[in-house]
Amino acid sequence: MMTMLNKILMPVGLLAVLVLAFNSANVVAEEAMPEPQALVKQASDDMLKALKDNEAELETNPDKIYDLVESILMPHFDFEKMSKLALGKNWRVANDEQRVRFIEEFRLLLIRTYATAMLEYTDEEIHFLPFRDDLSRKRVNVPMEVLQPAGPSIPMALSLYQNKDDAWKVYDVKIDGISLVTNYRSSFANEIRNGGMEQLINNLAERNAKVKA
Repeated sequence: MMTMLNKILMPVGLLAVLVLAFNSANVVAEEAMPEPQALVKQASDDMLKALKDNEAELETNPDKIYDLVESILMPHFDFEKMSKLALGKNWRVANDEQRVRFIEEFRLLLIRTYATAMLEYTDEEIHFLPFRDDLSRKRVNVPMEVLQPAGPSIPMALSLYQNKDDAWKVYDVKIDGISLVTNYRSSFANEIRNGGMEQLINNLAERNAKVKA
């Protein structure tokens, strides 16, 4: 299951750092972008600049990518909301301590996934597509597509919501219609059925510890 997930999730990391190459046919001028779309673009621009500024150090110390991802991209994600969605009904049966531990390990897992994808960036490009959602509903999708050097384009969308502080936060990513959260939910549910919530958290912690080692 995790092998399949890794294949699905690889473009997710690329989403945050690719050069946003727009053409006149489908580009929305930056000053005309709605706030959620502009936020995605700004985060992408900031990440790309950081990668260029730290290019030499990343070659000798690839682990620096984790700090860059955490400081630039992760503040735009709502990990508690993503954790609730990823666990589904199992969130309700977890105790408070397990919820705190799960959120932290899930956050580290996503950082690892995004960082690994960034270090493997090749020549893909991202184009924003027209934004059609109603901001007043406080839940929107920012649609885009990945343009591959060889092969068809891949439709993607970031799902964001406006929290109580009026900040827009990412809570899901869809690649070719497949939800990141839904895929994690299936994987996590299988692990919980086989070993329980505690075992799932321990497995995540073990995977994350291997990356840190």
